[in-house]
Amino acid sequence: MLSKVNIAPGIDKETTNYGAEGRWIDCVNVRFRAKLPEKIGGWTKLVAPKICGVVRAQKTWYSTAGVRFMAIGTDRKLYVYSEGVVSNITPERLSATLSGPFTANGTATITVAHTNHGATEGSFVTYSGASTLNGADFNAEYEITSIVDANSYTITHTGNVSAGTGGGTVTAKYQINVGSATSSFGFGWGTATWNAGSWNTPRTSSAIFVEATSWSFDILGEDLFAIRNNGALYRWDLSGGVATPAQVITQAPSTSRFLLVTNGQFVLCLGTEETIGTPGTQNNMLIRWSAQRDYTSWTFTSLRENASGSDQVQEGSKIMAATRSRGSVLVWTDSSLNILTLIGGDAVFSLQQVGSSCGAISPFCWAEVNGVSYWMSQTAFYIFDGSVKKLDCTVQSYVFDDLDTTAQVQVYAGINVDFNEVTWFYPSKGSSAINRSVTYNYLEDVWYTNTGFARTAWSDRGVYSNPFASRYYPNDLPTNETIRGVTAGSSQIYRHEDGLNDDGGAMTCSLTSGDIDIEDGDQVYHISRVIPDFKNLSGTVNVALNFLNYPTSTTPRNFNSNITPTTKHFSVRGRGRQSNIVLSSSATDSNWRFGTFRYDITPDGAR
Repeated sequence: MLSKVNIAPGIDKETTNYGAEGRWIDCVNVRFRAKLPEKIGGWTKLVAPKICGVVRAQKTWYSTAGVRFMAIGTDRKLYVYSEGVVSNITPERLSATLSGPFTANGTATITVAHTNHGATEGSFVTYSGASTLNGADFNAEYEITSIVDANSYTITHTGNVSAGTGGGTVTAKYQINVGSATSSFGFGWGTATWNAGSWNTPRTSSAIFVEATSWSFDILGEDLFAIRNNGALYRWDLSGGVATPAQVITQAPSTSRFLLVTNGQFVLCLGTEETIGTPGTQNNMLIRWSAQRDYTSWTFTSLRENASGSDQVQEGSKIMAATRSRGSVLVWTDSSLNILTLIGGDAVFSLQQVGSSCGAISPFCWAEVNGVSYWMSQTAFYIFDGSVKKLDCTVQSYVFDDLDTTAQVQVYAGINVDFNEVTWFYPSKGSSAINRSVTYNYLEDVWYTNTGFARTAWSDRGVYSNPFASRYYPNDLPTNETIRGVTAGSSQIYRHEDGLNDDGGAMTCSLTSGDIDIEDGDQVYHISRVIPDFKNLSGTVNVALNFLNYPTSTTPRNFNSNITPTTKHFSVRGRGRQSNIVLSSSATDSNWRFGTFRYDITPDGAR
């Protein structure tokens, strides 16, 4: 007798393997489309070189001439991609003229003298105009190896340099100091209030949270505006050339958490300063806006209409994120959702709270699709379609019970509109970096997880014909530009939905079902034949069948068969009350979309 196996779309991790009868319970590199599971699309390198640092934000846009660009922000650099080239546009913090600053000691370690340099270890400096010192050329970009004191630091040359001091008249250009690749609770000198505890007593915990570095980007006209969290507002003027560094907007607040440009072309600084230009007055709940279409005008005037101003969000401890939606601006704190609406007149904007206990977990935990916003909070997923609703999620416990609460600020949501997907990339418990993802198909209302797919930032197709995403390689050196003494930690940018493979190599995929009763499970059945049904199949898919008598059985009977496009059926000698199915593939160019199975079964007793 042939019996059809019916399995509903999506992954269910909220119950037991037996309780998930008729559901899938795990997958790797698999999506659900039109109710059927299939292997996800492949990816290839966008450009061969790796860029410096871990990517925390991406933004694509067109210039007025129709040229495509993508801004890329890492913990160490700011880049722009266009026409196959990634250019370093990191803002400069300081330019100085130094006299004979280099001191060599016979090794590759060079001490550089610069009074009040303000640099930090791992930051970058470029020298020009230097004369050679004992045959060594110093006109290049360097990563600062260590800080000796406020007036000197060390760099690492390409080889040993004979002892001596010199270099002539040197121009040193310092990029903004690097941020942090990971989140942590701060310890050590300067972390907290002086004299708040006993001297020389080690601390076992800390309430001082150091956020991983992130960037927020937006476009005004054709120019890029950027803020690194708790930093200044920068503008990259496209007319200055692709390789021109972004410039600080001196009239704007010098310390803000997030940036957004409204539909009315007001520039918003969120989590910003009460007194512009005074970092110590940063208020994590304050929103400031520039004058309309004038990013240099931030000073309050009596004439408020179309003018600069400010307002403060009430619920929460800090603004986390913001996006344009439904003609307004959604503003998330760590505990609430608010709407900022342009109303004109003296007030300019109206700020209204629309949700509580539904805050954002990170700056990029949200996705906006056709006026509907989806986001990840601390314990659940939410949707805003005019009102705030909690999403039913069949993998909620799996995600939130194993979410690293220190690294959760790195969570990044990406849209893949062609497959109706919002994917959240997140760090599992104990991981300091993103290593998992969970996807919601908003059109079909199904969820699926993926332990084999980690990206730190994502841009959907639109400006470009494919989604672009970044993966971090903590042990690999950056290769996009030549930096002497550079340390490991780099990102590769990938073009997604491009082919079938993992950058030319095999992509490992698997899909596991819950335990399925054979008939009603009241008798033991013998299965002699399995008839597979694939809608699409190229290459080989391995099918593993596991038969058990009871949910707690520890010795299931296992059968494996490799299915090809010509396979009509395969024979097994399965016996049990229940079974589960595992599909897997790991060959290059393989592709499949699964339909169902039919078992050829006969009763085989009650025990």
